Amino acid sequence: MNDNDKQTDRRNFIQQSFLGTAGAGLAITSTTDVMIAAEPGVTDVNVTNEVDVLVVGGGTAGTVAAIQSGRAGAKTMLLERNHQLGGTTTTGGVAFPGLFDAWGKQIIAGIGWELVKDSVELDGGTFPNFAKVPERHWHNQIHVNQFLYAILAEEKCEQAGVRIAYHEFPLAIGKTAAGWLVDCVGFGTRRRVLCKQLIDCTGGAEVVGMLKLPRLREEETQPGSMLLQLGEANNPGRDRLDAIYIHGADSSNSRTVTEACLTGRKAVLAKVRNDKKRLMHLQPEPGFRESYRIEGETVITVNDYTSGRLFEDAVSNAFYPVDLHSKSGVQPKPLKPSTVPTIPLRALVPKGSRNIIVAGRCVSSDRLANSGLRVQASCMGMGQAAGVAASLAAKSGTTPLEVPIAEIHKLLREHSAIVPSQA
Repeated sequence: MNDNDKQTDRRNFIQQSFLGTAGAGLAITSTTDVMIAAEPGVTDVNVTNEVDVLVVGGGTAGTVAAIQSGRAGAKTMLLERNHQLGGTTTTGGVAFPGLFDAWGKQIIAGIGWELVKDSVELDGGTFPNFAKVPERHWHNQIHVNQFLYAILAEEKCEQAGVRIAYHEFPLAIGKTAAGWLVDCVGFGTRRRVLCKQLIDCTGGAEVVGMLKLPRLREEETQPGSMLLQLGEANNPGRDRLDAIYIHGADSSNSRTVTEACLTGRKAVLAKVRNDKKRLMHLQPEPGFRESYRIEGETVITVNDYTSGRLFEDAVSNAFYPVDLHSKSGVQPKPLKPSTVPTIPLRALVPKGSRNIIVAGRCVSSDRLANSGLRVQASCMGMGQAAGVAASLAAKSGTTPLEVPIAEIHKLLREHSAIVPSQA
């Protein structure tokens, strides 16, 4: 039998298999063909990129930081160890972001809000009334379709000129005269990135740790959550998933993430057997609440947070109760009326560093302040501020803390962010 005969037999087998499946009442309802736009040299193992800004971590803050950097005109690359953007909202499954409002008005907007808004509108969802102060804070959190959110984030990155590299992470980082040389690795890929500015959005400040810059953490971490649905199908963008606490969950490295995943899935299996209900949905990874935080040029204390301190270099707002989870559960401590915390640029810059900035739950803060700062809307605001600071620093050949705060505020407003008022 020649090669042509083999190909014909293979096609006949596939066609007969599909027909047989259809006859059994299991037909594929529809198919759509798409073609990958292969890049030159895509099969090469060794890849080199030169960019202005490298964002490490494509989660809640990193996605927004990369889009902002790209929209500001910086050549930007986004490195993500998983298979999609969105982090806690998508891979973790906490598709219930907040809080974008406080005391009857919106206090966080910009690119993060745009992404949430577009996701809800495309999905035909609904929004809370921000003009009304809710009885419980979570009443104004927003249900988003996690699957739409992830692919809309990719679209916005593409439109901003951001290059995404999935399944890759930094292996080594060195200083250069112009910024940084970052060696990255993925399966079948060794990538070298030359960049002027780094944005660490890894959640646990992994890049900061690699550079031996100071980080903070407690011995005990808040539990992670494995999200699932039993009995009924998941209705994305409408309902919240159920959660199982994973005590000791730590996102610091591959070993601790592995243990959290295994522990969480073991608990899910026990619940399925105990409740005698079908498992209808399970997130691929737990949502992590806490690991490392940076020691920044300033540290946001719980008193700063609960008093609503307006920092002179504030770049974004935050709003959420002090929300520390423990083995005995969680008792949120609401903020006093009219209180709106702010986040200073100096809390996003590792102490003693140049050409690097962070965003997200690794913001420089004490543990209680961080329990409120770590939520999605606040992290989106930080991400946009970091994207602005890094892009301006790359353009002017300086470092984020040396960019005039007035220039950062101006660019943030141009991209629809809400800047804390100094009035």
